[in-house]
Amino acid sequence: MKVITNNKKARHDYFILDKYEAGIKLKGSEIKSIRAGKINIGDSYVTFKNGEAFLLNAHISKFDKSNIFNHDETRSRKLLLHKSQIRKLHQEVMQMGHSVIPLRVYIDKGLCKVEIALVKGKKQYDKRQDLKERDQMARIDRQLKGRY
Repeated sequence: MKVITNNKKARHDYFILDKYEAGIKLKGSEIKSIRAGKINIGDSYVTFKNGEAFLLNAHISKFDKSNIFNHDETRSRKLLLHKSQIRKLHQEVMQMGHSVIPLRVYIDKGLCKVEIALVKGKKQYDKRQDLKERDQMARIDRQLKGRY
């Protein structure tokens, strides 16, 4: 498994409730760009239409060696999930007010996969609390190693 990109903002801005692995329907020039690492999922999210899941705002740069029939960089891309998973995620989003975002994109056995997560937004005080806890843990680790 080769990790292409991570959504670093996700762990800072959201509480991660549940994770899923989804396939993604791509065009040829898109998968070539992804293999080259030219993808950004920082502002992307998942929506549901007609019992299907779609990834929106994922920016995949144009493949420089492709022809004039290149892909649109921010088009919506269909996610490949089981119907029961789609139904469960859609119910959580509609009833509880949660969101679904991508955490990382990776290549597994030659196929492009997206790890998506059901998330709940953090408030400002939650983010501050996480920073304080991280600083405390770093301070403890330094003291245990003998450095002050």
